[in-house]
Amino acid sequence: MTASAASDHAFMGTALALAQRGLGNSAPNPAVGCIVVKDGAIVGRGWTQPGGRPHAETEALKRAGAAAKNATAYVTLEPCCHTGQTPPCTDALINAGVARVVIAVSDPDDRVDGGGVAALEDAGLDVVTGVREAEALEVNAGFFKRTRTGLPFIALKSASSLDGRIALANGSSQWITGTVARRYGHLLRASYDAIVVGSGTVLADNPQLTCRLPGFQGPHPVRVVLDRRLRIKPDAAVAASAREVPTWVVTSATADKSKSTELENTGVRILTAADPSDHAFARAAASLLAEQGLNRVLIEGGGQIAASFLHDGLIDRVYAVRSGSILGADGRAAMADLNLKSLDEAPVFIRSDQRRLGDDLLEILDQSPTV
Repeated sequence: MTASAASDHAFMGTALALAQRGLGNSAPNPAVGCIVVKDGAIVGRGWTQPGGRPHAETEALKRAGAAAKNATAYVTLEPCCHTGQTPPCTDALINAGVARVVIAVSDPDDRVDGGGVAALEDAGLDVVTGVREAEALEVNAGFFKRTRTGLPFIALKSASSLDGRIALANGSSQWITGTVARRYGHLLRASYDAIVVGSGTVLADNPQLTCRLPGFQGPHPVRVVLDRRLRIKPDAAVAASAREVPTWVVTSATADKSKSTELENTGVRILTAADPSDHAFARAAASLLAEQGLNRVLIEGGGQIAASFLHDGLIDRVYAVRSGSILGADGRAAMADLNLKSLDEAPVFIRSDQRRLGDDLLEILDQSPTV
């Protein structure tokens, strides 16, 4: 690697770290990072702001000011070249007098997809692409998947005993994992656009599904309850606080309309999935969430919801946290029946990371490449 390439690699690493600050709060936009470098020093930094704007380039250029002239901008995603709710970032870079732009990965949006690079080159800027591309794809795996397939990036979080149980037979589950693991779970929530649970989890545990970490200022992820028959009540914690933290309930067209009204009166948003059948509900719900602009979705429970999404091949990543306790065969399983007829039908995930969380073990597993 030449000195110039090594320098580009290092500076792009800083931009990628900034991009991750936008995870969980930039949807429907991607989480982008940008730095402006002049004479070997960073003179401006930016990342996608909550709600998707201002964009990273605009933020970095604002901080750089006059120092942006003849500088190099490092951007984790190809700058936009179309006018939406904000002017094109390509124009901002050109007007600031930036001489060189280093880009990690092309934008899959049809309105950009190479057009941003062309606009910069037509204006006489030196453009380099593909620097740390794989890492940039990973950061925005949700945006890429939603843009290309109409589905969000879907992860499954499971906290279980050593033998794969999430509760005793009587429903007691607090706490199977320790304090460090539970804090990690809240941190994980903050990096996703939505937390998904089934109505059974709400009825059994009445969870808040918020990010309860010291210093966390939000926004909280959207709380999504999959409830085909609208079994949850207006006094459930997620419904009662729906005006403070966005709460959506995905249901079927055959659900009781009076129950919909009761929930809507608390501030809950009701979404109707296209197909109410058991088999198709998971995919219909996933598609519906993507239509709402969600890039990253984290499923937290329960076993039936997890099994439905796994059965339909919708899970991209698994965060499996296991304690050292053993609850036995009468405990409640982390996964409902998959109705497999052979081992060849079993979903297979590849371990990409493993670490200790206090006395518990976290394994991160991916089903396939993220985009």
